[in-house]
Amino acid sequence: MLCPIANYVTCTNFFVSHQNFLAAITKETKPKYYHEAVKDPRWRDTMAEEIQVLEKNSTWVLEDLPPEKKPISCKWVYRVTYNSDGSIQWFKARLAIWGDHEVEGFDYNETFAPVAKLINVRCFLSVAIAKGWDLHQLDVNNAFLHGDLKEEVYMTLPLGFICNTPAKVCHLQKSLYGLH
Repeated sequence: MLCPIANYVTCTNFFVSHQNFLAAITKETKPKYYHEAVKDPRWRDTMAEEIQVLEKNSTWVLEDLPPEKKPISCKWVYRVTYNSDGSIQWFKARLAIWGDHEVEGFDYNETFAPVAKLINVRCFLSVAIAKGWDLHQLDVNNAFLHGDLKEEVYMTLPLGFICNTPAKVCHLQKSLYGLH
């Protein structure tokens, strides 16, 4: 027997500001597929901005696919970020490559994921507090995408990308989300 969770969980005990926040974040739905996102001008603008950033960063060069190479597919990943009051902060569309289609030793030789250990962050914060330093948080868009690739990786053109020359692929010069 299935019972709706709404019969057991209620928001009436939350502060009004929390109720408004929950109502706001459940109202906006993010698309799962490109054909859904392209219908909304907010997502179209966000995808166009992402393509501009990737092109400005020289992430790829359009080339003909060499005969012995196979391009890796890519997809759009969508996310909505909210302010603490429940209003929309921004729409984020990221171009991600299907990294699980890469073959170790052929498409890549090693993987690297720069991650800070929590103990190091705590230590840094402790020193900053003890010294009375001002701390500021910042978000760097596409931070890890600035590293040059050593491997020769080709990607299919992203959906929504307009190319005047048919049969071209993206020869990646820099990393993309999902790439080993």
